[in-house]
Amino acid sequence: MKAAIYAGKGGPITIEDLPDPTPGEGEVVIRVHRCGICGTDLSMTQGKVFDFGHGQFGHEFAGEVVALGKGVDGLRLGQKLSANPSGACGHCLGCAGHNHVMCRNAPSAAQGFAEFAKFPANLAVPLPDTLSMADGALIEPLAVSLYGVRQSGLQRGQTVLVLGGGTVALYAIYWARVMGAGRIVAMSRSARRKELCLAMGADAFVAFGPDEVGEVSELLSGAPDMIFECAGAEGMMAKALMHAKVYGKVVSLGFCTSPDPFMPAMAAYKCVTMQFLVGYGMDEFLTIAREIDKGHVDPKTIITSTVPLIELPDTMAMLRGANTETKVHVLC
Repeated sequence: MKAAIYAGKGGPITIEDLPDPTPGEGEVVIRVHRCGICGTDLSMTQGKVFDFGHGQFGHEFAGEVVALGKGVDGLRLGQKLSANPSGACGHCLGCAGHNHVMCRNAPSAAQGFAEFAKFPANLAVPLPDTLSMADGALIEPLAVSLYGVRQSGLQRGQTVLVLGGGTVALYAIYWARVMGAGRIVAMSRSARRKELCLAMGADAFVAFGPDEVGEVSELLSGAPDMIFECAGAEGMMAKALMHAKVYGKVVSLGFCTSPDPFMPAMAAYKCVTMQFLVGYGMDEFLTIAREIDKGHVDPKTIITSTVPLIELPDTMAMLRGANTETKVHVLC
C-alpha cells in the first residue's frame, strides 16, 4: 500500500510502499477513503518541541472495512467507519478522565494518510448510512471542539467570544450554538473566514484591531462570559485576557506549541478562570456520528479542497504559507 511517512525531527514527508496490513486479534483494517489535514499535522512535522517522530500519521480519517481480526464482533465487511485515533489502555489516570489523548500507554491509531489503516476495533466509530466519507473524516475535528465546549461548562444564554477562524474555532462556534449559547462573536486576524464563522452560528464577526474590545463589548452588551481561544498562536492568551470580563472564563483549545507570554496580574485582577484542554473520548465520536446530520448547518461547509495522497507533501508545504484553504481532505 501507499502511505505517508514522516521522517521525524523536521525531516521530509514521503509517500512510500508498505505491506498491506493484516488484522490481529481484536483489530480491524479499513480501506481509507479520506483523511483531513490538521493544523497539528503542520506544527508537529517541523521538528519542534512537540513532534510526531518517525512513522505514519493522519488522524482525521474514514473508510470501509476490508478485514476483521479474530474476536471482532459488531462490525462487518464493507461497513463505513471513522475512528478515534488515540488508543486508550482503560486503566491509567488519563483514561479515568474519559479522554483518550491523555492516555500515555496505548499506541496511536493515527494512520489515515495511507491506502489502508489498521487499528483496534474498540476505536471504530460506525457511520450511519446517511453519512458520507467526508462526514466521517470530520468527526475527529468536530470531537475536539465538542469536548472543549462540553468541558468548559458553557451555560445556556452565556455570551461567547471565539478567537480564530480555523477548524477548531469554526466548530467551537458550531457547538456553542448547538449547546444554547447566547450571542456569539467570532474574531480573527482577517475577515477571510467571516462567512464561514457566521454560517457555523456566530452572530457577528470582528477583525483584530485597535477598537476590537469596544466592538466586541458593543455586540455582546458587555464583555463576554466565556472566551474560546482557538488560534493557537503567540499573543492569543494575552488577547483573550484583554477581552475577559470580571469573573469570566478563558478556555484554550488552540494548542499553541510556542511560548506565549501573558501577564498573570491581568488575569488575577479580573479573577479570570483559565482552562487548557486537548483531546476527546469515545462519547464525543459516537455522539457526533449519531447527530452530525441534525445540526443547524452542514459541517462539510468548511471543506475547501481535496487532493490525492501523492500530493500530500506538497500540499502541507503550501498550507504552511499564505493560502486560502480551510479544511483540505486527502483522497487515499
